[in-house]
Amino acid sequence: MRFANKIVLVVGGNSGIGLSAAQGFAAEGATVVITGRDQATLDAAVAGMADATAHRADVADPASLDPVIAAVREAHGRIDVLFVNAGIGAFAPVREVTPELWDQVHDVNLRGCFFAVQKALPLIGRGGSIVITGSIGAVLGVPGNAIYAAAKAGLRAVARILATELVGEGIRVNVVSPGPTETPIIHRNVGMDAAAVDSLRQVMIAAVPMKRMGEPSEIARAVLFLASDEASFITGVDLFVDGGCVEL
Repeated sequence: MRFANKIVLVVGGNSGIGLSAAQGFAAEGATVVITGRDQATLDAAVAGMADATAHRADVADPASLDPVIAAVREAHGRIDVLFVNAGIGAFAPVREVTPELWDQVHDVNLRGCFFAVQKALPLIGRGGSIVITGSIGAVLGVPGNAIYAAAKAGLRAVARILATELVGEGIRVNVVSPGPTETPIIHRNVGMDAAAVDSLRQVMIAAVPMKRMGEPSEIARAVLFLASDEASFITGVDLFVDGGCVEL
C-alpha cells in the first residue's frame, strides 16, 4: 500500500501503460484521477478501480485540462503523484514527413505533455513525484522514426530541466522509457495501414534481445517504483524498460 492516502493524476490513463499504472496505483491505496479522449474507455477504466474518477480531456488541447485541475483542486486540494503518459505514434520515412503529421505528434507527445505538467504544478508540493512516459526511440536511430523520436527526445530534455528546477522544492521528476510494448499505440500509428503496423511489430520483436514485446504491466511497475517513496533519492533519471534494447 505504497500510495495509501495519495492523490494520483494519470494523464492518458484510459488504455495501455496509463491504465495499467492507474490500476496499480489504485490497488496500492491511491485515490486516482485519470484523463483520456474516449469516454467509453474512461468509464470502463474507472469501473474497475476502487476509488477513481475520470475526466475527458485531450492533451493536445492544454485548455481542456483546466477543468480537470480545477476538479482535483476542489475535491482533493493537491496532487501527490502526476503520471503524464499521453502519447501517439507516427512512423514515416523522412521524405514522407509532412508539417501536419509532425505537428499532430508533437502537439501531443511534447507540447501537450509539457503543459500538462505546468498546469498540475500548483497542486504538487514537497514530497511530490512526477513521472513522464518517454521512449527508447529518443536515443536510437530507428528508420522512419524521426517525428516520434524528436518529440520524445524533446520530452526527455524537458524532464531533465523540470527535475533541475523542482529539486529545491522537494519534487522529483523522472522518465520511464519503454521499449516495444503491447499497447493500442502500436495499432494506431498515424499514416500506417494494418499490414505495415504488423510488419513494424515483427521488426520490433526481432530487435529486442528478449525476443518479445513488453507488457503494459511491466512498464507500470517501473512507473510505480519511481513514483513511490522507494525512489526517494532518485530524480532526473530515464529508466529504460525495454528487454535490453538499449544496453545489450
